[in-house]
Amino acid sequence: MSQTDLVKNYDETFPVATIQYEDTKLLYGVPNTMALMRVSSFDTKEPETIKWLAGFSEGDIFLDIGANMGIYAIFAAVHAGARVFAFEPESQNYALLNRNIAFNKVSDRVVAWCCALSDGLRIDRLYLSKLKSAGSGHEFGAEVNPNLKPSKAAYVQGSVSFALDDLIQQNAIPVPTHIKVDVDGFEHLVVAGALATLRQDTVRSILIEINPHLEEHTKLVEDMRNFGFTFDPDQVERARRKDGNTKGYAEYIFWR
Repeated sequence: MSQTDLVKNYDETFPVATIQYEDTKLLYGVPNTMALMRVSSFDTKEPETIKWLAGFSEGDIFLDIGANMGIYAIFAAVHAGARVFAFEPESQNYALLNRNIAFNKVSDRVVAWCCALSDGLRIDRLYLSKLKSAGSGHEFGAEVNPNLKPSKAAYVQGSVSFALDDLIQQNAIPVPTHIKVDVDGFEHLVVAGALATLRQDTVRSILIEINPHLEEHTKLVEDMRNFGFTFDPDQVERARRKDGNTKGYAEYIFWR
């Protein structure tokens, strides 16, 4: 087979998996086993997250901060009809995220940016746990693991971060109704860059992945209460990881 045929074959046979959720069909590119695992565990890995997203309404504005390959961004747009703004700084994930937006024909409802959200504008490095589509555990601005302990990166790429407050003040994106923050360790910095936004009543809910081993994360629970949000302890316990590298982690869904 010639090189031209190999390239053509790659473009025409890019593997795509289909998920049927109630009356909604979702399409996701699965170029490797990691991506296939994410699709296969669509409604079992984080069932509380799926339940939360399924409750969105058409016209809601959803920010997916740490979008990865777009599992949840696509679901919110296709199933709930939400407008979605997705942020994913890792290059391989960002490319796959955009393929998935195209596969589902929702570019009119989903816009993705290849950047991190943090506590301010900064040009820095993104330290990758692996250079692989659908990977996770990547850290912006510090060569650490999700427990914020020093850890040698497998690959380093350039990246940039913005504060959510600045993006909204500059009218780059509207004030959201719902926000998901899952950035594998630096969730507290994302919140620090969104203080003005979280004070607005327009924001009705925010899901944050909380690592109970980090003091910065446990403090977030009290910070959200101070913003006027509440959470359901039973929901948190249902979401809590029972084993694996993320044992004890849980998605806290804060409501106002």
